[in-house]
Amino acid sequence: MIDAAVDELRPLIGEVAACGALGACRSGRHRRRHPPTARAPRPRPAPERALSEAERAAVLEQLNSPRFLDASPAEVYATLLDEGVYLASERTMYRLLAADGPVRERRDQLTHPPYARPELLASAPNELWSWDISKLLGPAKWTYFYLYAILDVHSRYIVGWTVQHRESAPLAKALIDETLAKQKIPAGQLTIHADRGSSMTSKPVAFLLADLGVTKTHSRPYTSTDNPYSEAGFKTLKYRPGFPARFDNIVQAREHVRAFVHWYNNVHCHSAIGLMTPATVHHGHAEQTHAARATVLDAAYAATPERFVRRPPIPPALPGPAWINKPADPSSPAREETDH
Repeated sequence: MIDAAVDELRPLIGEVAACGALGACRSGRHRRRHPPTARAPRPRPAPERALSEAERAAVLEQLNSPRFLDASPAEVYATLLDEGVYLASERTMYRLLAADGPVRERRDQLTHPPYARPELLASAPNELWSWDISKLLGPAKWTYFYLYAILDVHSRYIVGWTVQHRESAPLAKALIDETLAKQKIPAGQLTIHADRGSSMTSKPVAFLLADLGVTKTHSRPYTSTDNPYSEAGFKTLKYRPGFPARFDNIVQAREHVRAFVHWYNNVHCHSAIGLMTPATVHHGHAEQTHAARATVLDAAYAATPERFVRRPPIPPALPGPAWINKPADPSSPAREETDH
């Protein structure tokens, strides 16, 4: 062993040199030769200025009394001080509570139930709509125009929109009412999803949807991913070339959004719906377009098959069901698709 070799050299050259020559650790040798003995920790003596048992009991009695049961130690300390009574410092009150049991929230507060995760499926147009409101910068600082937009989740088609000077429940109600009438939605068919903004959760909108037989759902608080389709649509608008830093007036804002909606619905090819336009999917022309694309690709393959090494070309798949928070599949991880 290395310790024995060090012991042989130590009388000749000393322990430090012997350990250095053989690469031995001096502190390790010391611990092996003199293992530490387990000693019980000495009890900490109580300071002379510590509260007596009677004083501790008096403080805890006040903290746990019906009068102060829901009050924080800071509030108890201040209240007693205003009454001319000093029992202990605020920090001592916290320390006594921690020693007496787990420190908890003492204030009497309303507890909210956990919000359910919305899981919504759109397998055809006009089954599930998503709507939201986004701010557009106005001509001066702190001035905005408000874009209301309703989007069909399955087709990504913007079915209704308006730009207004303010955000309000009556304006939202009017837009939803007009869009439902334009799309001829029968009762019991449609679900409208939105976040928890004041206009989305307002009574006028809720009463309108109830009267028309439309189900409404809401995102969880502070969870933007519960409304991904509207968020993606607004991002596409604001990251398009030509989107101005500010709008000079509401007429300019409306003209810009009108041009964008036309492009978005009729020109833009979405990767999540088989590289088709929302209008193609929304108006039921997806299968016809898919078949026409397949005919073109078949002709290209017949003309030059050597250019397609692995297999004949096929068009992108037809749009499938669209989910908001797809339920987890026990056999494979769930995959949520949004508009790109």
